[in-house]
Amino acid sequence: MIKSPAVRVVKDRTIRIKVIDDCGLACTFCHNEGTPVTADNRGRTLLPFLSGPGGTGRVSIYSETNGVDFLAARMAPDMSFRRAVRTVATAFEADEVHLTGGEPTLHTGVPSLVSALTGMGLSVGMTSNGERGRQVMPECSAAGLNRVNVSVFGTTARELRAVQSERFRSAGLAEAKIRAAEQTIRAAVSNGVKVSVNIVVPGPAHVDRVVNLVESYGQFADVRMLTSIQDGPESIAAISEVLARVGAEPVLRTFTAGTSDERTLYRALGSRAVYVKRLLPVRLPVTCAGCRFNNDTDCQEGYYGIRLYLTEQGEYMVGVCIQRMDLCVRVDELLQSGIVEEVRAFKEAEVRRLTGQYGVAA
Repeated sequence: MIKSPAVRVVKDRTIRIKVIDDCGLACTFCHNEGTPVTADNRGRTLLPFLSGPGGTGRVSIYSETNGVDFLAARMAPDMSFRRAVRTVATAFEADEVHLTGGEPTLHTGVPSLVSALTGMGLSVGMTSNGERGRQVMPECSAAGLNRVNVSVFGTTARELRAVQSERFRSAGLAEAKIRAAEQTIRAAVSNGVKVSVNIVVPGPAHVDRVVNLVESYGQFADVRMLTSIQDGPESIAAISEVLARVGAEPVLRTFTAGTSDERTLYRALGSRAVYVKRLLPVRLPVTCAGCRFNNDTDCQEGYYGIRLYLTEQGEYMVGVCIQRMDLCVRVDELLQSGIVEEVRAFKEAEVRRLTGQYGVAA
């Protein structure tokens, strides 16, 4: 009989910051933080933007339907960046930021971004596919990077090619990308940066690939399996099969109150840490109430948290949903928008609900 895991409730205190749109991979399930692929849509005058694949081979799966009306630009660690981050972090009581993209390690100034953020007293994490992690990890570590979540899509060229667009199905290119991810993980570990290996699990056809990844990377890093928001039940079933294959036993279930994020820690293959991240049907009480996606099938991410963007016109924007980018507001209009009060009250209500439901302290 499998023992029920312990339960922990933590209040969301994180902001995701899209620091760059460029990426050297072309994953078929990429949501690109809700924004179009900038390189494929620059100069386009008619909306909606293309979801892809365009010339880069990349996709942004929601950008033709989510109402987005801007292209994401590369952020710089200047005064406007600091001002925008400080405004948003203060408004939402955040003490942690998470750098996303695109691919953050392609940003030549990413150590300076980390330094600017840690200098503001913020804990900094990053999601990366590891393209230039080996090169930038020493400087990022010195700047105070706390954690990197490395997205790994295969241990062999064949496995990686299975989740890439046609343009990226060269065996040589796939092997180079796999080596880069491995080097990033090793560079992070050797420089004292905590590492998690992120694996998106689209469906049953990927079970063998994911088992290989757990066996390969679980020796020196935490492994996190993520449900594919496009594939829903198939993704969940595939994750269950992987857990059975590696003999995983649940240890700790963590709810991030005020977001759809729930993750369970398992011990597998002896003592290896394997996490499963699931998205719960969490909705903002006002913003989501009348949304056309607010049902059991169309809302794929739920309310996941606050995201910060920079447009090509130089405006910082705050987003609450990658499927409803039309809800984004300018940072200089944030405090008048009503979003801050709604999100803060919602987080407090979720802490009370979850701690009461599971009988635990936050």
